[in-house]
Amino acid sequence: MAHPSHVAVLMGGLSSERPVSLSSGNACADALESVGYRVSRVDVGRDVAQVLAALKPDVAFNALHGPMGEDGSIQGILEFMQIPYTHSGLLASALAMNKDQAKIVAAAAGVPVAEARVMNRADIGREHPLPPPYVIKPVAEGSSFGVIIVREGAPHTPQSLHSDDWKYGERVMVERFIPGRELTCAVMGDRSLGITEIIPVGQEFYDFDAKYKAGGSKHVCPAQLSPSVYQNIEKIAVEAHRAIGCRGVSRSDFRYDENGTGEVIWLEVNTQPGMTPTSLVPELANHAGLSFAELVDWIVKDASCAR
Repeated sequence: MAHPSHVAVLMGGLSSERPVSLSSGNACADALESVGYRVSRVDVGRDVAQVLAALKPDVAFNALHGPMGEDGSIQGILEFMQIPYTHSGLLASALAMNKDQAKIVAAAAGVPVAEARVMNRADIGREHPLPPPYVIKPVAEGSSFGVIIVREGAPHTPQSLHSDDWKYGERVMVERFIPGRELTCAVMGDRSLGITEIIPVGQEFYDFDAKYKAGGSKHVCPAQLSPSVYQNIEKIAVEAHRAIGCRGVSRSDFRYDENGTGEVIWLEVNTQPGMTPTSLVPELANHAGLSFAELVDWIVKDASCAR
């Protein structure tokens, strides 16, 4: 593709992660303008196809998070319109967003995953579906929405699963809880950008508030690990990125049970990681010698159709 000059940054959208997407999108748009691109900021609604048809951008920079932006939906529209776009394509996006299917594909490629089963929440009675401790995750939500940790010794399954207020879909994944350190590894193209350790402050795990509220978590970048563990996690992150068919940048999350079994377990891959300058991927890129502007410029130049 010739050097793109007009970039439509897609942000906002309709998911519960809208505020985070607006932060990502505006940060990326500012950075792209700083290196000379003409930028159109698009707050994505149901009329996105008409808006893009009128704008005629060279590239769509996908800064959407969550359903519609991260699950293959917007990717399908962009493929149909033949507008080159950033990040992962339709299939990889849909697959990564569906946690149980992504685990099946990753495990088949040799990526270490935790034992899990997928159930309808209505079928989870008072009896534990796995021996505690375990984690219950909605199959298709991002940003830790709806995640419940069931501790050792819990007398029965969580009541919130059966609440009328539950809004995370009927299918949930019940997964063995992995104690230990929370690590994340960014991949750019086909190489690792390094690993960050996430230490939640005041929360028991890295939930939405820990991710996005000021002071909610501490990032140790790069993670303080032995070289062999560090290299192993980088290798697994690249393998997962390839197995699921990701493109552009992705971020894989891990648990490392350093004081127990010593196992490293891959949890999931994020195909639309946060993209504010303080987000995990830009922070790792910066550690690897890439400024935020250089990172977003690389992402735009990497854009294509048929991803």
